[in-house]
Amino acid sequence: MTLDDLRVFVAVCRAGSLSAVARELDCTQSAVSQRVKRLEREAGMSLLERQPRGVVPTHAGRVLLDAASISIDGLDQALRRLGDLVSGDSGSVRVTTGGTTVRHFMSEAIVTFRRRYPKVSLEFQTETSSRNCFDALTSGNLDLAWVTIGGPVRGIEQRPVVFLPWVLAVSPDDPLAARAQVGTADLTDISLIRLPQNSTSGARLDAAFAELGVRSSPDTSVADWDTALLLAELGLGHAVVPVMPGWRLSGDGSGHGPGGGPLRLVPIPDLPPLPVGWAVRRWDALSPLARVFAGVVARSCGGQDWAP
Repeated sequence: MTLDDLRVFVAVCRAGSLSAVARELDCTQSAVSQRVKRLEREAGMSLLERQPRGVVPTHAGRVLLDAASISIDGLDQALRRLGDLVSGDSGSVRVTTGGTTVRHFMSEAIVTFRRRYPKVSLEFQTETSSRNCFDALTSGNLDLAWVTIGGPVRGIEQRPVVFLPWVLAVSPDDPLAARAQVGTADLTDISLIRLPQNSTSGARLDAAFAELGVRSSPDTSVADWDTALLLAELGLGHAVVPVMPGWRLSGDGSGHGPGGGPLRLVPIPDLPPLPVGWAVRRWDALSPLARVFAGVVARSCGGQDWAP
């Protein structure tokens, strides 16, 4: 008994004719009859009653017809939904990330993706750190996590998309504001606005400072890069932050704040770039829509596109 046998049997019962189904399937009436006979042998009883004007199901045939019709209709519906997922006509993509990530990395990509797939639901779950994103990814019904790439995490695949250079954000009247770049000596003993110690980006920055022998005195701790920039603009200290996609530095390496305001961004070439990108449970198990969204984000950031 095969699925094709059942499909033919249901079609014969609905049409009331072996020959009509044969014409529809572009095969011989004998081929259709053989499929019905195979079902009858396995059932151990007759499933069709031959009449002068066609065939009708026997009592046993009606039992099989009812069960097969429900199963085949449900299967066909499931296959159509799977087809929609592949073609992008419907479905959802669930992402976990930090509070400011959508603004910095995904705003353009979301608009592009929405235009291409207007019926697809985009769902975002905000977390306060990459570590929390990893936890949400492993315990929740999520597809993707946008994170600062860190050390290995069991059960998680991490793939960098962009590598962000570091800059020193200072108010325009700061002595370092006019510099084309700053070195490690300039960072020693500065008043630093820093990210929390439990953040992956903060830990990477601390590790780089330690390797370069930089001593800093963190006077203020903030939860995200945007707040660090705001405090630096207000003159409350210096913020070492990565350059976000869309920020522009001038030819000599200097630049202004993301809003074009008075904040100055001075490159720190000695610091290794910060890798950010996607984390997933299994990349090869992602839905086609999640892969497409990951690729759209990567391209909008000017980074590595891991989508097929």
